Amino acid sequence: MIPTGVADFDSIIKGGFPAGSVILLVGDLGAGQTEFALTSAAKLSMVKGRPQSAPFILGAGKDSRLPDKICYITFSRSKEEVLAEVEAAFNPDFHAAFERTVEFKDFSSAYFRKTMVPRSWTGETTSLFSSNSSSENVLEGLVNYLDEKAPGSMIIIDSLTDLVVSSNIEIADLVAVMRGMQRVAKRWGGIIYLVLTNNVLDEKKQRMLMDSVDGSLVFEWSRYLNSSKRQRYMYVEKFISLLPHLDKERIARFATVVTAQSGLVVIDTERIG
Repeated sequence: MIPTGVADFDSIIKGGFPAGSVILLVGDLGAGQTEFALTSAAKLSMVKGRPQSAPFILGAGKDSRLPDKICYITFSRSKEEVLAEVEAAFNPDFHAAFERTVEFKDFSSAYFRKTMVPRSWTGETTSLFSSNSSSENVLEGLVNYLDEKAPGSMIIIDSLTDLVVSSNIEIADLVAVMRGMQRVAKRWGGIIYLVLTNNVLDEKKQRMLMDSVDGSLVFEWSRYLNSSKRQRYMYVEKFISLLPHLDKERIARFATVVTAQSGLVVIDTERIG
């Protein structure tokens, strides 16, 4: 099992997710899917730097292990933007560990290549009209990078939303890559998180994506009755190895909060009556 870094959640699912899993993190804007990924990367980075802190930070069981590497893949965001977000949202230990340990891969050059976005905006020094010797598209680049880096690693793909809204990427090609990823991930033995904003795709296409992964965590907002306050919730939509256990425990969903000190935290479990 590879810990998620959300300790109370890991204690319920027996230490984390099975190695070799591809997991979709899908949710409403700001509902917690990105914060879950950032919390996981930051906390596991902290423990990789200080292994003696594992019981305190992760509460991980004896059958849990850390990934060999932690890699963060982006398509439209820069490394600097992600690091600035972590620095602004979380405590300095999170940011320091994240910056020290996480390996970034920015595919923005390939992602924006056939758009009207100037190359200078993506960090390239060449002009909009100059030629580019590389013909590798963004999905080919992603596949090649995963082949090299994914074995034994935690991979965060931020975000799948960028790929599904791109006019240069066919949804059928993306689904095929995800199905292949799910297959080979069992040999890689790491963990892959795919972040997706809810309701960007129609229901049929979103279901196709969910059917192409091992597990799906859904993040949502819910308003309190007769109040303007909102609460974040997380629940397991799909995961063959986890759902029978959660059903046995009669757990419907998890109430979560995001704090500067601890990242995303489970504060309560909502059980079936």
